[in-house]
Amino acid sequence: MNRHAFSTRLWHWLSLPCVVVLFMSGLTISNAHPWLYWGEWGFAPETAWLAVPGFPDWMTIPGYYSLAAARAWHIFAAWLFALLLLFVWIAMLANRHFARDIATTRREWAPRAIAADLRAHAGFDFAHAGGKYNFLQKLSYGLVLGVLLPGMVATGIALGPGMAPSFGWLVELLGGRQSARSLHFILAWALFAFFVVHVAMVMLTGPWRQMRDMITGGEPRDAA
Repeated sequence: MNRHAFSTRLWHWLSLPCVVVLFMSGLTISNAHPWLYWGEWGFAPETAWLAVPGFPDWMTIPGYYSLAAARAWHIFAAWLFALLLLFVWIAMLANRHFARDIATTRREWAPRAIAADLRAHAGFDFAHAGGKYNFLQKLSYGLVLGVLLPGMVATGIALGPGMAPSFGWLVELLGGRQSARSLHFILAWALFAFFVVHVAMVMLTGPWRQMRDMITGGEPRDAA
């Protein structure tokens, strides 16, 4: 089989523009009220736990301040992104990509094994010990696919006024709408940090080969 399954490649390239649109339109939405709170209510800057800096127009969608336009872009991309996330999870479970390549083993969680992996990364040794990914890669991809991305969807649903009748329980679970907004902000920037590290790792491990493999699937490899 190829290094990257067609479903993985399809999700990767379709999700990328969705994430870009979500992040940049989200910056416009942040500019509308750049203060974050915990709980159900929040509107006074003096009660905020964080004052978010303003973002210039060139970093935002639609490229000028329009809360209505930003929300329209954000909601459109969010629904597409949520459907793509559901698609990739179904595909990963069906083709065993998650179990085979991303799920960690008890042996990999041993302190000695983690320390060895950290030392290898510090020395720019990214060998995978016969597997597709090493422990830190598995851990980061697992957190992104299993926590950060679903968390973005869940907190986004909790923020939607039209979702309140059906998902009031989710708002309560997250500690209130303002808590959901704060968590949405934290998760978004955590994903941005992952993106920066991900791009840096691609650049360090052969960008042309990595790009080619994510487009064509790469060289066939054993299923084991």
